[in-house]
Amino acid sequence: MPDQFKTWGWVLLLFAAGLGAAGQFAKLATGFELLVAAYPGAGPGLGLAISLISFLGVALGLVAGMIVTRLGFRTVLVAGLALGAGLSAYQTLLPPLPLLMLSRVAEGASHLAIVVAAPTLIAQLTDDRQRPVAMALWSTFFGTGFALFAWAGLPLAEARGPQAVIVLHAAAMAALALAVALALPRRRIAPPSEPFGLRLVLARHWQVYRSPFMAAPALGWLCYTLTFVSVLTLLPRLVPDAPWLATALPLIGIVLSLSLVAALLRRVPAVRVVTAGFVLATLWIPLIALFPGSAAPWLGLFGTLALVQAGSFAAIPQLNDSARDRALANGAVAQMGNLGNLAGTPLLLAGLSLGGSSLGLVSLAACYAAGAALHLGLAALRLRTSR
Repeated sequence: MPDQFKTWGWVLLLFAAGLGAAGQFAKLATGFELLVAAYPGAGPGLGLAISLISFLGVALGLVAGMIVTRLGFRTVLVAGLALGAGLSAYQTLLPPLPLLMLSRVAEGASHLAIVVAAPTLIAQLTDDRQRPVAMALWSTFFGTGFALFAWAGLPLAEARGPQAVIVLHAAAMAALALAVALALPRRRIAPPSEPFGLRLVLARHWQVYRSPFMAAPALGWLCYTLTFVSVLTLLPRLVPDAPWLATALPLIGIVLSLSLVAALLRRVPAVRVVTAGFVLATLWIPLIALFPGSAAPWLGLFGTLALVQAGSFAAIPQLNDSARDRALANGAVAQMGNLGNLAGTPLLLAGLSLGGSSLGLVSLAACYAAGAALHLGLAALRLRTSR
């Protein structure tokens, strides 16, 4: 029992690191209008300050997975948290816009270090019984982080200015870096023998994305992230009479991921859970079309997507046995997730502009159907392929 308490203490600490990673987006998104007032004349370009982290994630997500296997998961995580603390501390000065943008690019490296190293460590530190629940918890870090910043950060920003939220984030990241350095055990793995370079980076991309074991969670995650942020962003157009849905939809996914889905993942393989989530999500779209303006089918859709959210992270250690392969798979998930976050809103907005809500809903259904088809196809391929 004491060992279990210690293990869950480590898991909660790593989850807190994930909340810090979510805060790297939320600290600027929370009270964004106050930040606009601090940069008069910046115009729409200020929005790029939020999304720059995603650009780096698309370019270097898998590279981050390669780096953590060379330097060590704990070392990279501590470095990522410490770098994030330093950059947040610098951003409290509200530097000139070009310097703010540069700091956000550097912060992308910190973010990648956390979101690749932390879930890989969770998978290493937990046993087969603990792992599905621990990965389900990790899957909620982004939504939970945003919810916490919306709850506590927005009133703080309104009372003390946008710098106050950034100061809070810097302090939290510094405390987490120290806690991880002191609390987590040192576990070394043999570093890869190949020299690091462009040829190896390209070879690893080819290796990961042609592997039905390492690529499956990432490709399914792309289909999920193409719709998640885009729907939340464009909800006023999709369901204009229910503004409360923007808060309720992420929360229902978090609650179900940590309860029903976590219990389900102890009994059913994660890939089956994810596939079922995509199939059921596709079936919710006709109901949304039949009852336009109703909140109920949207709640059902996001409740169903909890199967995809929790199952996708639980699938990584189930499909990949070694710490190295898990790190690469987590890097691919980070890469595809950032690509989905970047592309999803423009694509859904284009669909709504060209064909109204009907074409927008068709695009959502296509994403969910593609997610199910990819997982079914890759599962069939795994039956014919050795690890």
